[in-house]
Amino acid sequence: MSTPEIRPTVEADLPAITAIYQQAVREGTATFELDPPDLAEMTRRYRALVDGGYPYFVATIDSRLAGYAYAGAYRPRPAYRFTVENSIYLDPAFHRRGIGSLLLERLIRECEARGFRQMIAVIGDSANAGSIGVHTRGGFKMIGTHPNVGLKFGRWLDTVMMQRDLGQGAETVPEK
Repeated sequence: MSTPEIRPTVEADLPAITAIYQQAVREGTATFELDPPDLAEMTRRYRALVDGGYPYFVATIDSRLAGYAYAGAYRPRPAYRFTVENSIYLDPAFHRRGIGSLLLERLIRECEARGFRQMIAVIGDSANAGSIGVHTRGGFKMIGTHPNVGLKFGRWLDTVMMQRDLGQGAETVPEK
C-alpha cells in the first residue's frame, strides 16, 4: 500500500465522501443517522463546515479516497465556540491501516492552529473498538458513556464520549 496523502477536501471529493458515509449509515453504527443523505445534502454540510471556519480533510491512496475527517461545532451556543466535535469515516477497504489515526492527527493540528481548545469525540456504539482505539491513541480520555440513547437496526446503542485538550486547553483563556 502506498503512503496515504492527507489533504484539504475539495468539492470534487464529495461523491466519494457521500458513498463512504451512505455505507456507514446503511450498514454501521458509527452514525445514528438512519437515512443516507444524498450528494446535494453532503455538499450543503461540507460548505457549512468550511464556510464556518472548520477543517475538513481527506486521505487518498493511489488517487483513491480512503477516508475523511472534519471538525464542527460541538454545540451552537457561543460559550462552546472553542470546542469542536470531530468525525472520521473510512472506506471499509481501508480499515485497520492507520489512516484514521493520520486523519485525526492532521485534524488536531489544524484545530489547534485555528485556536480551538477542546475536541470532543461522540462515538456511536460502545462496541466500536476501532474508533475508541484511534481516539485513545490520539490522546483522548474517556469522559463517559450515554447508555441506550440510539435505536438503530432494532437494537439500543450507546454513545461513548471522549475528549482531549487542544493547544493550551483550559490552562488559559483565549484572547479572541
